[in-house]
Amino acid sequence: MSTPTSQSKPVDESRSVQFRVWRGNKDGGEFVNYQVNVTEGMVLLDCVHRIQAEQAPDLACRWNCKAGKCGSCSAEINGKPSLMCMTRMDTLPKDKVVTVEPMRSFPSIRDLVTDVSWNFRVKKTIKPFKPRKPDNADGSWTMFQQDIDRVQEFRKCIECFLCQDVCHVIRDHQKADEFIGPRFLMYTAALEMHPLDTEDRVGDLKNRDGIGYCNITKCCTKVCPEHIGITDNAIIPMKERVVDQFYDPLTRLFRMFKGK
Repeated sequence: MSTPTSQSKPVDESRSVQFRVWRGNKDGGEFVNYQVNVTEGMVLLDCVHRIQAEQAPDLACRWNCKAGKCGSCSAEINGKPSLMCMTRMDTLPKDKVVTVEPMRSFPSIRDLVTDVSWNFRVKKTIKPFKPRKPDNADGSWTMFQQDIDRVQEFRKCIECFLCQDVCHVIRDHQKADEFIGPRFLMYTAALEMHPLDTEDRVGDLKNRDGIGYCNITKCCTKVCPEHIGITDNAIIPMKERVVDQFYDPLTRLFRMFKGK
């Protein structure tokens, strides 16, 4: 009686990859080369951890969940704003140097860590949710599912701020003091489109938040790891509300008669 032959285990193939990692702080720095042994299934964050473990224990890197849900490990990989934990090594060009640097639109703290606190200060300036009075005697509201579905997409945002980083208004024209960026235009849209909200933020979008600076290049949408339609579903509808309220001749005439 013949015995079955056991199948040999697959060989764990690996390859050596050269990395150029930015090392420095707010006063300056430089790219440093590291050679990393990459095996199947690794993501870029694994490689950064291997560099920390084997070559540069003082390399600063922000991360938390390693599941694409906390937004902590944002960086620029080969010039593209991405999450390091969601960038699989087998999707990057083989036999080429991998460049890893911090987000360019925010001040450097150290190595791959940037100061994103400006975003949280901006969020505090946006008028909060202000619900209407309850529709029913038990204190509840009645809403249509389609209205809920419209804003549900925006709740997927993990605040990785990659959209803020890639936005040319913030990145190239340095309008951070006049422009809240795609993340918070979307946040405002989520409030404005909520079926229970009664607050008016359209004037702030026009006069304070700089929505007119956005020329809808959709670069923010392209880098969103949650694939949110930031431009089409949030920014463009808000631009339309600004136009309707402040530039439509019939609306302006109606407001004149109402004394507003």
